[in-house]
Amino acid sequence: MSRTLYDLLGLLAAVLFIMALKGLSSPKSARRGNLLGALGALIATVAVFFYAEPEYSLPLENLEWILGAIAIGVIVAVPAARKVQMTQMPQMVALFNGVGGGAAALVAIVEYIKLGETAGFATVLATVFTVIVGCVSFSGSIVTFLKLQELMTTRPVILPAGRFLIIANLVAVLGVAYWVMDEMGTSPLLVLAGLSLLFGVLFVLPVGGADVPIVISLLNAFTGLTVAASGYVLEATLLIVAGTLVGASGTILTRLMAEAMGRSLFGTLFGAFTQTAQAGGTEAESRPVKSGSPEDVAILLNYARRVVIVPGFGLAVAQAQHTVREMADLLSARGIDVAYGIHPVAGRMPGHMNVLLAEANVPYEQLVEMDEVNPTFPQTDVALVIGANDVVNPAAKTTPGCPIYGMPILEVQQAGNIIFLKRSMRPGFAGIENELLFDPKTTLLFGDAKASLTKVVSALKGL
Repeated sequence: MSRTLYDLLGLLAAVLFIMALKGLSSPKSARRGNLLGALGALIATVAVFFYAEPEYSLPLENLEWILGAIAIGVIVAVPAARKVQMTQMPQMVALFNGVGGGAAALVAIVEYIKLGETAGFATVLATVFTVIVGCVSFSGSIVTFLKLQELMTTRPVILPAGRFLIIANLVAVLGVAYWVMDEMGTSPLLVLAGLSLLFGVLFVLPVGGADVPIVISLLNAFTGLTVAASGYVLEATLLIVAGTLVGASGTILTRLMAEAMGRSLFGTLFGAFTQTAQAGGTEAESRPVKSGSPEDVAILLNYARRVVIVPGFGLAVAQAQHTVREMADLLSARGIDVAYGIHPVAGRMPGHMNVLLAEANVPYEQLVEMDEVNPTFPQTDVALVIGANDVVNPAAKTTPGCPIYGMPILEVQQAGNIIFLKRSMRPGFAGIENELLFDPKTTLLFGDAKASLTKVVSALKGL
């Protein structure tokens, strides 16, 4: 393959990556965008096997190792991707981020060892940056995975003198980075990698469960920057382009998510050091609540003029999206105005609810963003909250110092009636009680969301 053809294929792959990002900006075009991105990655990967500078031609034994690694990756990834539940998508994204950052750091270390003392200042600087950010992305992503998978506590973990440990670790990272630049040795580079891995852990531990999606997005941006830097080390233009696109889009998404949570990124990452302790839900669980039956809920819905459905993580866990669409279709057929109120960070990743509802063929025009649906709640007869807790919790406005204080919420408390579908009185992912559960206007329907909605649909059909 000629150099010209190789460059043209690289340009085509870069254009496909840009078109993929454009497609992913809307639920209607997200599937097409994903396919375009995959096609771009395929072209970029295959082109490498048919072109290399003469001095870097791939020996057959190296080619066999590469093809073997690809085969192992396919064998592991394809079944895993097919079996992963929609509720586990954020965990999978976190692992993808971590693996990408770790791989870039390893490649930079290997290339550094290969170049030795012939490496120029710019190459060493790019290598140091890649190792630091890649290792932080890897270890930080592992911690986010453990939090989302609930293999460790989702609450902020504050170590004794935690903020000073983070500062000391950062100073050590910067000091060893200077050591690498000064002595050009492999040993200090490995020490730098170890300290960076530790910093990634300390960086993410203080983040509470409700903020983990923002950290995933930030680490995604880190991985993009790492890939771009490794592209400079390897003199691979396409890696620089792809990494820059991921870094830029991840940074923009992180900023938008932080705004949706109603606070600064710094406050999201380190706010746990200044928060006051919050009371748990054990005392509140003994307070009386008003519970109802599926028949009670069906009657409320049947005589409403407007219903706003607020989906949350509980909907995803129960895989109840098809049932809720059936219920909404029944209500619409009776002349009831039905809308879905979508919070920007509902679920555990941006667009989580949009994807679930699109899977059930819910009309896009019924999906209403938070800023548009909030003014309509005073005219809403019934707000049906399905597994969402933190995104409707009034504590975000009334309780300074709580983990979600300042976060814009869906103001369902302004609706005429509120129906909460919950498995139990357990607090949401942020770990704080929701006073809305004890509001006289609120009726709780306990149980699995899909089973409960199926009973509601049956009761509606009987009215």
